[in-house]
Amino acid sequence: MATNAPNPNFRLETPEGDDRQRQVCGTCGFINYVNPKIVVGSVVTHGDKILFCRRAIEPRRGFWTLPAGFMEEGETVEEGAMREAREEACATIEIDGLLAVYSIPRISQVQLMFRARLVDSAVAPGPESLEVALLGWDEIPWSELAFPSVKWALEQHRAMLAGATGPFGNPPGTLYR
Repeated sequence: MATNAPNPNFRLETPEGDDRQRQVCGTCGFINYVNPKIVVGSVVTHGDKILFCRRAIEPRRGFWTLPAGFMEEGETVEEGAMREAREEACATIEIDGLLAVYSIPRISQVQLMFRARLVDSAVAPGPESLEVALLGWDEIPWSELAFPSVKWALEQHRAMLAGATGPFGNPPGTLYR
């Protein structure tokens, strides 16, 4: 039977040449590095509409988001963003380019958001979505967006449409610790 008990051979120590404590195996010296998670997603457009997914999972179940999620091993960031669109909205997309890179250290995430287009308008909720919708700018449920980075990506996408150049990063004052 699997257990989540800590391995008694591991102890917290600062390895030589490092600047922080890590879990180090007292038997073989293996250092267990814990690194940030990478999230990939897209602002997906179809004409003047943007693809949204209402979350069926926590965190923020019932709130609206862009198709995005954690990368899997062995895939590129673009493949991950396309997979997330398929999983969450049964959508086939084409990536147009990088929109933004967000640093969210308080939850150990790096988020890469792309600009993308729907290959066709056929979308449907996947297992992680309650519903999906193609919404115009004036239809976006701003008070029901799941995460601050969704709002950032939407605003930066709109800025690019107005001629700004990206890729963008965290808006000023939003580097959460």
